[in-house]
Amino acid sequence: MSKATTNPGSARGPVDHEVRDQIVVAATEHFRLYGYEKTTVSDLAKAIGFSKAYIYKFFESKQAIGELICANCLHEIETDVRAAVDGVDRPPEKLRRMLKTGVESSVRLFFEDRKLYDIAASAATEHWEAVRSYEGRVKAMLQDILRQGRETEEFERKTPLDETATAIYLVIRPYLNPLLLQHSFDSADDAPAQLSNLVLRSLSP
Repeated sequence: MSKATTNPGSARGPVDHEVRDQIVVAATEHFRLYGYEKTTVSDLAKAIGFSKAYIYKFFESKQAIGELICANCLHEIETDVRAAVDGVDRPPEKLRRMLKTGVESSVRLFFEDRKLYDIAASAATEHWEAVRSYEGRVKAMLQDILRQGRETEEFERKTPLDETATAIYLVIRPYLNPLLLQHSFDSADDAPAQLSNLVLRSLSP
């Protein structure tokens, strides 16, 4: 797991990044062993060697810790996707790369580490801010690819851009949302190419 990112909204008490990072790293390992839902803040306190009250100086709840861990996981996926998209020039190939890499990274992070998947499932079910922000950035990335495709005249320009982006996101969402992906896992290998072909046909000018 990479070094924890900073989320000021989840901080409480004195801002000490080193201690916060220590709590997040220890909590990540504890969740990997025992799962998110079965772990309490008291369990974390015992495992880390801090008092429960001390942890609450930095995080207002177990969910606040889970939010930061979830944000870190989603950041890894987003980094992979952006690198793949930026690695090609033509918008159609960018869209293919976006979906293919997004699915591959989600499968790797959430299904090869099933205990951490508990956090992703809770985040998606309860609409945590980390998930909402991630989905917003994915939609923005998609909209940017569509805009580029319209500028190069490779995509149709009659449909409003935001409507097109929303419709495509609804098509690919079952393979990017961690809660929905578990129900589409059997088709995850073939779906990116199939859905990309479908979407690109619909975008033809």
